[in-house]
Amino acid sequence: MFARAVTSAVSASVSVKSVKTFLFAAVLAASLTPLGAQAQDAQKKNLVFGATAGPYADQIKWGIKPILEKQGYTVKVVEFADYVQPNHALADGALDANAFQHIVYLNKFASDHKLALSPLVQVPTAPIGLYSNKFKNVSEVKDGARVAIPNDPTNLARALIMLQDLGWIKIKANFNPVTASEKDVESSAKNIKLVPLEAAQLPRSLADTDFSFVNGNFAIASGLKLTDALSLEAIPDQYMNLVAVRTADKDRQFVKDIAAAYRSAEFGDVVKQRFAGFYVPKK
Repeated sequence: MFARAVTSAVSASVSVKSVKTFLFAAVLAASLTPLGAQAQDAQKKNLVFGATAGPYADQIKWGIKPILEKQGYTVKVVEFADYVQPNHALADGALDANAFQHIVYLNKFASDHKLALSPLVQVPTAPIGLYSNKFKNVSEVKDGARVAIPNDPTNLARALIMLQDLGWIKIKANFNPVTASEKDVESSAKNIKLVPLEAAQLPRSLADTDFSFVNGNFAIASGLKLTDALSLEAIPDQYMNLVAVRTADKDRQFVKDIAAAYRSAEFGDVVKQRFAGFYVPKK
């Protein structure tokens, strides 16, 4: 009986020690994890921001970078000439954030390529415009006119909607803006010949086409003005451009600081001064 009592007492003692040790380890881990994350964020002061050349890169250079630098960050802006590389560079860790795309494109691209990317905040967005070096008004369109359009599905969809609004084409009833193509055109009152091109090449296409749809950022980067367009898009909310980040980084301090910079009154003043004609997101 005595031996059993001693054994029970020892076991109890060991159990108590084990419980105390476990609790101490759990508390220590809980206390160290946030501190580790905070330390990581405190050390994260060098930001690499990707954007397409033109207004979205300029928004960062003229508006966002100065705000973040006042908070102790250094900001490098990497410019891209296409819509493919920026998301891969972000997912691979070469960028900390990028600004060039809308939510429809981001969701499809991330799904197709299995990338863990998330939207952060909308940015002032330049609308797609219809430009021409040959005509001064959309009413001058002739039968068989060659019209250049973006070849990526979501921006192509925006151009098709504008063409339908102009009365130049009719889109099929089951039209899907995420998978849009020239095959979605049911009929064309003017026998329009669509010429799909890489978005960055659309400004150059003006020499060879009757009309060209040009994304606002590429239009401005090439020297075109929004006021030069024969028709401008009324941008739906889902086509407002945004800042994207890695999903794993969404709660980190530098990401919160980027979002706050875009929502600040200071950045708003820069937009008014330098980006007239841009659609401004709702706060």
